[in-house]
Amino acid sequence: MPRQLLRALVLYLTAFVGLLIYLMVSSHYLPQRSFFLIQDFGQVRTLNSRCDFSQNLQKRGCDAPFIESPRSGSSLLRSKPLSSKGSGVTQYDVIQIYPQKISLSLRPGDQTSFEVQVRPVEDYPVDLYYLMDLSLSMKDDLDTIRNLGTKLAEEMRKLTSNFRLGFGSFVDKNISPFSYTAPKYQDNPCNGYKLFSNCVPTFDFRHLLSLTDKVDRFNEEVQKQMVSRNRDAPEGGFDAILQAAVCKEKIGWRKEAYHLLVFATDDIPHLALDGKLGGLVHPHDGQCHLNDKNEYSAANKMDYPSLALLGEKLAENNIFLIFAVTKRHYVLYKNLTALIPGTTVEILDQDSKNIIQLIVNAYNNIRSKVELSVWDHPEDLNLALTATCQDGQPLTGLRKCADLKIGDTVSFNVTVDARGCPPKGTRKSFTIRPVGFKDRLEVSVDYHCDCRCTYFTKTNSSRCNSAGTYSCGMCRCEPGHLGVRCECEEGEVDHQHLSACREAEGKQVCSGRGECSCNQCLCYESEFGKIYGTFCECDDFSCARHKGILCSGHGECHCGECKCHAGYIGDNCNCSTETTSCVSDDGKICSGRGSCVCGRCQCTEPGAFGDTCEGDRHMWLQQASQYGKGRNISVTQTDDSNTVQCVYKTENDCVMKFTYSEHANGQSILTALKEPECAVAPNAMTVLLAVVGSILLMGIVLLALWKLVITIHDHREFARFQSARSRARYEMASNPVYKQSIPFHPMETDFHMHSIKSCNGGVH
Repeated sequence: MPRQLLRALVLYLTAFVGLLIYLMVSSHYLPQRSFFLIQDFGQVRTLNSRCDFSQNLQKRGCDAPFIESPRSGSSLLRSKPLSSKGSGVTQYDVIQIYPQKISLSLRPGDQTSFEVQVRPVEDYPVDLYYLMDLSLSMKDDLDTIRNLGTKLAEEMRKLTSNFRLGFGSFVDKNISPFSYTAPKYQDNPCNGYKLFSNCVPTFDFRHLLSLTDKVDRFNEEVQKQMVSRNRDAPEGGFDAILQAAVCKEKIGWRKEAYHLLVFATDDIPHLALDGKLGGLVHPHDGQCHLNDKNEYSAANKMDYPSLALLGEKLAENNIFLIFAVTKRHYVLYKNLTALIPGTTVEILDQDSKNIIQLIVNAYNNIRSKVELSVWDHPEDLNLALTATCQDGQPLTGLRKCADLKIGDTVSFNVTVDARGCPPKGTRKSFTIRPVGFKDRLEVSVDYHCDCRCTYFTKTNSSRCNSAGTYSCGMCRCEPGHLGVRCECEEGEVDHQHLSACREAEGKQVCSGRGECSCNQCLCYESEFGKIYGTFCECDDFSCARHKGILCSGHGECHCGECKCHAGYIGDNCNCSTETTSCVSDDGKICSGRGSCVCGRCQCTEPGAFGDTCEGDRHMWLQQASQYGKGRNISVTQTDDSNTVQCVYKTENDCVMKFTYSEHANGQSILTALKEPECAVAPNAMTVLLAVVGSILLMGIVLLALWKLVITIHDHREFARFQSARSRARYEMASNPVYKQSIPFHPMETDFHMHSIKSCNGGVH
């Protein structure tokens, strides 16, 4: 008993001395010192008994001061306040995003979050570059915009006091089959064209006026221009867009300004790979190629740019692209806006009369939205965004706010999670930018993968029987050695203690997936992944799959359970929490008439339909039926919730069948199912000839059938006769009644010999 008391007293004194040492140094070293004070904590045979949840460790007797649990966190490095005005003396110090620079310290599996605020300021400078299609079909539009500069400047100065305007034009590549390349068309591609016989030579892109606040120069340049001509319908406009985006010095884009690029055309664009038709096999390099004449010099050397390259360069240079296109191509360009961030589309009149209002509307639309984009996103980080717009309601998975007013502040909560540890000392970074803004948030990432007790690691420690490294109270044994203290050599098995390798009584040793050595499980290697755990009970490949992919590729498999990355949920992590695709045009999730589940709207309000529950089926059918009254139109529902089927009967008794639907842009779409079916009065002569012909045809058919039956019957009778003849047992020449006479009949005759005297008196 005294020995036990003495031992306990020594232990407490040692702990007390350790705490005094702690008070003398920085609290930074508390966890490291504590490991030496309670080195033998935990069960001897259990490798992970020292690593557990804090509450479990405390239940087993480890006090809170001795528990080290690194946490993910963030710290502000630059946080200037948001500005409220864009132009003026403070123009170059305008701040539209808060904070501007932060640092993250991430522990794998431990999420941390930070808030980003964005405020579009009032009276911010605007640079607008007008890029016009000068192919022959745009001749009327060119006449309309000859005085565009003055009128546009007047309207834009109502929105900003600092406005500049530039001008460029495009047609197409001057090679076959895109343009006329015969010698007679080189100077005048309209040569021989009756409607308009005088054109300038074909060109791809020509920069005509750098951005300037002198709008009269814009008018002068426009008035000098003449149209040109190309051969095919698509234009080379994407070449022009890319050059206008990357040639920053020649175009004159200012760093502290909104960059608007207006793309006016009446036809579709050429896309990447179209250039192969003209022998251009080199993809676009994304660089500026304007020569001394400000013309695109690589037009006949490289292919058209891809949508991905176009979107990348526009975002890189903070440019908002405005498609000003005719109505018949609206849907095509609307689809392109989904592939190119920061892009809007507006309908252009045939002669461009509405171009000024179009630009003003597009600018207001752009200014009313804030969307975050992530650049240089490290692959081992999961990011999830939650937007809080002007209504104050958090929208999980949304990174965009709409219907904002100038000066409104919106916030985004960004959650970051590290999936693993990179090599020691690795630091990574990424950038968060509002689309089209020059402002950005720089985020540097430091990985916290080790406890601070690792600073006191000892190799070949006596605590590990000089066969391992002692760190944080645990031994990492050298190859060939096993055990909590590396006391065993590989291959040693204590059959009396195999129960130490069983998870429970009656279960297999090491779960049947390993060997028991030195009272520890050595898990087998598997071609499918890693087997691990105290009893080899876990692996990283036996989790739910989606379409054959483990955890849908959006999570990590831990002991039979998917641990989903940020932004994904579900047993197999196939359900995205992103709600961007569920946002309707009014900025609400599923138009306020449904819920966003796995990135798709599930309409809950009766009658609601559409990708964002924007349609009202009851109202739609009611309106369609109301329209049909008095017009002989009957309306019925179809299997497609977005369409109704209509049957229309005209005064001439013609029946027309068509479907009616509404496009997302509000246009009504009628699709004829087939040609009208009209009732026609019968012709008497036609009817008579048809009846007579039918009777004759019927008689011929009956006669043919009779002849066929007789022929078949005769063939059968003849075949029967032939069969009977072959079975006869005699030839035609024999008579079965005739019996042949007997040629020989034996008879018995008795001959009696008498003595006859001869004439000579002799006896014979």
